Amino acid sequence: MSIAMPGLGKSASRDFTASIVVFLVAMPLCMGIAIASGVPPEKGLITGIIGGIVVGALAGSPLQVSGPAAGLAVIVFEIVRDQGLSALGPILVLAGLIQLLAGVFRLGGWFRAISPAVVHGMLAGIGVLIVLGQFHVLFDAKPLPGGIDNLMAMPGRILGLSPQAGSGASAAFAIGILTILAMLGWERWRPRGLRLVPGALIGVVIATLVAFGFDLALVRVDVPQSIMGAVALPDAGFLAQLAQPSVITTAIAIAFIASAETLLSAAAVDRMHDGVRTNYNKELRAQGVGNLLCGVAGALPMTGVIVRSSANVQAGALTRLSAVLHGVWILGFVALLPWLLREIPMAALAGVLVVTGAKLVSLDHVKHLFDRYGPLPALIWAGTFLMVVTTDLLTGVLVGLALSLIELVPHVRKLGLRADQRQEGETHEIVLDGTATFVALPKLTAALDDAPVAGRLRLNVERLRHIDHTCAEMLGEWIRRRRESGIAVELQGANGRLERLANAV
Repeated sequence: MSIAMPGLGKSASRDFTASIVVFLVAMPLCMGIAIASGVPPEKGLITGIIGGIVVGALAGSPLQVSGPAAGLAVIVFEIVRDQGLSALGPILVLAGLIQLLAGVFRLGGWFRAISPAVVHGMLAGIGVLIVLGQFHVLFDAKPLPGGIDNLMAMPGRILGLSPQAGSGASAAFAIGILTILAMLGWERWRPRGLRLVPGALIGVVIATLVAFGFDLALVRVDVPQSIMGAVALPDAGFLAQLAQPSVITTAIAIAFIASAETLLSAAAVDRMHDGVRTNYNKELRAQGVGNLLCGVAGALPMTGVIVRSSANVQAGALTRLSAVLHGVWILGFVALLPWLLREIPMAALAGVLVVTGAKLVSLDHVKHLFDRYGPLPALIWAGTFLMVVTTDLLTGVLVGLALSLIELVPHVRKLGLRADQRQEGETHEIVLDGTATFVALPKLTAALDDAPVAGRLRLNVERLRHIDHTCAEMLGEWIRRRRESGIAVELQGANGRLERLANAV
């Protein structure tokens, strides 16, 4: 199906409007995620600028917006705590190079092969850790090193509240709760004409005005007078750190997690619009360049971010220009109005992150996995989630990946998959033969993406012995997307899991 491209004037106008919406969404999140990561807020702003201007220009996903992500806040906090802030630069340079090479060697499909149960379990665990940590920031206090420590300290933090009006912790907590209530209230009851104004912005603005109006003694955001003062270029010991085993191991973990989160977000963004689809290898190369530059500048790691990306699509963006412009607006705001940022209470940003973290915990997703694919994917989700919360992010992901291998055990001797294509009149048929597991997902994805974008499609699965939940989820998205674009897709020979999938799309 051919997609008519809008005129340049219309495209530029819609991208300009969308970029302002994305900028308003990104500003509080960039600073909040930096604080949750244990680094100064300006580090998040630098990542947002690079993610917009540089990655936006190079991106393989036209409407995805990149920047600091809540999904990496926990691992960055652990890096800063255990290895120091100086280790972050070399780690990101290596991680960026790994992503760049992965894109060059066309490994994007392999990152998509990661089980959705692992990815969503990881994000849910991260969400809980963010809520537990930022709960203490609501009181103008610092979070403790681990999730369990933060959980155990919560009752004491609440009982230690001073009943005296205007006292530091009480006032900070009140401002944080005000931010949360303002965000939730706005998202539920906002006027239709203001639906694109983000709740995070409303919450921070109201909290800042109240704190300023009552002259509350709160900890506020501390940003330098010049954004260039926040750029920490490599020093003499930078190259030596690149060879340290701990740096290399952590870089591999960040590259892996950031790539998986980016491509998951890109796939979700593709489902939101009918325009150009994501080139996953190109997107990986762009992310690699972005993280490499973030490492050189001493900033936070970046990923494609679903919150900003969905705001971009909903605001009517048509091209990459929107993402680029949102980075320009962040740069201009930070350069011209740093005094305004310094009026924002830290507790307000903590409130934003509490809501953001809570939204990462999707029980609906694990219920969906259980209802459609049985207990094993739900077990993978739960194992990943629990290990992320109780140990650390990398351990949680590795445990989730190990649990994913259980699905291969019954089929370990017959893991091959063939995907043959043939034309019968106006119908293009794809014949799947063998076992469709995440090991074969890159091959399956390539075959499906090569299918024509017009005419009738038939997916023949009569000789498909088994399909795991990773391939089934991808296949369901592909069928739904093709049908929504007006292409007739027939599923031939479906039974069991595939039959349920066919009826659900």
